Order: sequence, then structure tokens, then C-alpha cells
Amino acid sequence: MKQFTTLAVTTVTLALVVAGCGSKSATTDASPKAAAEVTKAPAASTATTAAATAAPVKVKKIIVGTGTQFPNVAFLDKDGKLTGYDIELVKELDKRLPDYEFEFKTMDFANLLLSLETNKIDFVAHEIEKNKEREQKYLFNNEPYAYWKTKVIVAKDNTTIQSIDDLKGKKALTTATSAEATLLENYNKAHDNAIKIVYQSGAANDLVTQLTTGRVDGSLGADFLLPLVDPQSKLKAVGPIIEEAEVRFLFRKNDKDGQELADKIDVALKAVKADGTLSKLSTQWLGGDFTKKD
Repeated sequence: MKQFTTLAVTTVTLALVVAGCGSKSATTDASPKAAAEVTKAPAASTATTAAATAAPVKVKKIIVGTGTQFPNVAFLDKDGKLTGYDIELVKELDKRLPDYEFEFKTMDFANLLLSLETNKIDFVAHEIEKNKEREQKYLFNNEPYAYWKTKVIVAKDNTTIQSIDDLKGKKALTTATSAEATLLENYNKAHDNAIKIVYQSGAANDLVTQLTTGRVDGSLGADFLLPLVDPQSKLKAVGPIIEEAEVRFLFRKNDKDGQELADKIDVALKAVKADGTLSKLSTQWLGGDFTKKD
């Protein structure tokens, strides 16, 4: 059985990407393996001499970038173990891809894309929404593993904001490089910078504090997000759906090895969908089946 490790990183806090991106990660302690590739011998067999003397299976090490403070998606449990929907899905895919061994590396969300570009990680698993801006710079695998519907998020007692248009002249909280930041920035391009965008670098639950104390007026987030980051129901999602997006893994563009890996992940992901494993993971970690497009 493949053994997972999490690479040691510096202490950071992961900012909530209220819909596709995350928060800053806490420190995780584990020693990275020395080699970029590891060699594993096949299981012993006495059936034939050929099987007993078969050449070792060469397994390629893949570094997966993620975070640790996105509740139920990529986070540290009470025992300090990295887990969540994206994490357990990557582990499941690894079981089905004998040519690869996946190893997690956690970091500040804002550093994930830069780390991908500079070859420090091989792909990103952190509820990354596909959008045209990211498609211009990065490669997505073909099979989505979740679907998001983004709305405006406000404090529960807020009665004045019912849509993104109502954020004009007000402060909206987001995280740099997130899909939600892109939505707000594009809105401002079309509306003379009408919204005062506040970029945060706090923990996931900081969203609740920022909105309920009035430091900011609103934010953007996915439909399944609130129960995960706001268990006391101090916030609400309002207005029409701003964007429906597919969540996929992110790879380097124009990278032959990355394309090959993405293709193989798609094959394994189709199998995970077909046997019901993906739906079970979504229900377990996200509170419902968000793996099918309505």
C-alpha cells in the first residue's frame, strides 16, 4: 500500500477563498522523501520463476500542492492529520494509479499557483474553480470533481445587500488569486471600481468575524461553503447565482508530463465517479452530493 507523507513547510495561515480557494495553512511536520522517484518491488509471488524475478516497478513521485485550513476540504483534524474532501479524493486516485505516488505539500493558498509555475509542486488540489482567466495560464484536467454555485455572502441580520450590485460603495472581502477575487475584479472593471475590495490573509473563520463585526459588508462564496465555515449560522447567502463553476485539478500548461498525469487522473476519476466513491466522499465531507451538475 502506498504511504502518504506531507512535506514540511513554514507556519502560515490559509486565507479563505470563499469558493474555490482557500485559507493559509498551518505547519505540518513530516520529512520529504529524498528522491524525486521511488522504486517499488512488485508483490512476491511463488507462482512462477518469472514473477519472482520480475523487474521492480518504477513509481514516479508527484508533489500535490494544497492547504490545511479549508474546513472539510483540506484541513488538519484534531490529531493533526491532513484530511478533507480534496485530500481523501487524491488518496483514492493514488490507489488507482500504480505508476505514481502522491505526496502532499501544504502552503499559503496565494503561493500555490506560483509554486506550480516554478515546479515546486506538480498539481494543485484545493477546490480550484475553472475560469477563463486561469485557463489562459494553466492546464485543467477534463473531469470535474465538484460543482459550485457562487453567491453573495453577508451577515445574517443584513437586509440591505441582496446582490452583487448592492456591494457598490461597500467593502467586499476576498483572497488574492481566488476565483472570487477575479469575479469582483471583473465587476469593478465594468463598473468603474464600484466595490471596495478587501484582500484578506486570515483563517477560514475570519470571514464570520469580518462580516458580523461590520469590518466588511459582504463576500462571495459557494453554495456548500457556509455550513463548513459558519456552523453557528451567523451568515447567509443572498441573491441570484453569480457564477456556476466546475472544480478541477490544476497543472502547468504546455508541460508534457503534466498533460500525461492529467489524462491518467481523468481515467481514475471516471472510475471513482462510476463506482459511487466520489459521491460518498462529497456527502461525507461537504454535507451533500456536489459532484453532479444540475
